[in-house]
Amino acid sequence: MEMPAIARRTSWTGGKVQERLRRLNLITTVPPLAIVGVFLLLVNARSWWHVVIQAVGLIAALATAERWTAGDYLRVARPSLVVAAVVWLAGALTDDTSAFFGLSVVGSFLIPPLPRHRLAALAGLAVLIAGLGAANVLVHDDRIGWRLFQFAAVPAAAMLVSTAFMFVSQRFFDLIAELEQSREREADLAVTRERVRFASDLHDIQGHTLHVVKLKVALAEKLLDREPDRAREELREVHDLVGETIVRTKELAYAQRRLNLSAELENAKNLFEAAGIHVRVTRESEVDAAAGELLGQVLRETTTNILRHAEARQVGITLTRRGIAIVNDGAPDTGPLELGGLELGGLAVLRQRLAEHGAELEVSHQGGRFRTATTFPAP
Repeated sequence: MEMPAIARRTSWTGGKVQERLRRLNLITTVPPLAIVGVFLLLVNARSWWHVVIQAVGLIAALATAERWTAGDYLRVARPSLVVAAVVWLAGALTDDTSAFFGLSVVGSFLIPPLPRHRLAALAGLAVLIAGLGAANVLVHDDRIGWRLFQFAAVPAAAMLVSTAFMFVSQRFFDLIAELEQSREREADLAVTRERVRFASDLHDIQGHTLHVVKLKVALAEKLLDREPDRAREELREVHDLVGETIVRTKELAYAQRRLNLSAELENAKNLFEAAGIHVRVTRESEVDAAAGELLGQVLRETTTNILRHAEARQVGITLTRRGIAIVNDGAPDTGPLELGGLELGGLAVLRQRLAEHGAELEVSHQGGRFRTATTFPAP
């Protein structure tokens, strides 16, 4: 359903949209009106009094046109309408046929933005112009029919035509405003997407690391009495892991982070083995370097999900040239790993990220086994 005109006009005010429309208005609307007004003044003014009358009406018209794309244009348009009406009455009484120009322009700017009763307002303005022009026959009693045509019919028709052009102009400016607003929304959306991407990457780094630290500290606690040397080794690994996480976080902040699939694969194996999970890795071919980083993200996210949400005993990882598949047992029948139209939040974000590169994340759950796989299309 089309929005009322007054509602659309509110979108013209504020920010870059208004600045763009004001510049466009000063280029496309104000100069043509000034040219027409000056042309009528030069052609039809027969005395200095006519020059003064038409100049005042032209100033009122240009003032309204200049403020048309501003939020306070009514503050200027309403007084200008009164001034233009007085100018047209003075022009009709002094036999100046061009003095109606200012009133027709100001009136045409006032009609389109009205929220309702625009036809009634248009008819009333036409009657006003015709009535003021008809005052010419009060001081000139010759050729009454011709004078009514010149001072009543022609100005009223000219006002109707100029108002029709203003309806078209307003629709054009509405489209420009909608386009500018769409660009602003796209820019805001791009910023939001970047923030979500950054938050996801930060979660990949620190969430994963904190879970590993939790596992290693728990293991060190168990080994503290029986194998103190092994416990100290685990704690040293925790120290190194925290230091590495700090470095990765800095790299992320400066957009320098790159995942290494081989390092992620080795890290996943170590984590699974530390948790007592048997890992089998199958390499069907060497992984394409172009897909390696995103495949590393898939492996990292899946590893975290298995450690958190499954009671796995076996994990199989299969690598192809442009794909990866991870299968684990111990997936619960219900709970976070149950799909049912919903999936783990990390996988949902990862699915969107992969889709941007033409890949699709496949997840399936059957018989207590959970499978996560993705394959990139050939370049």
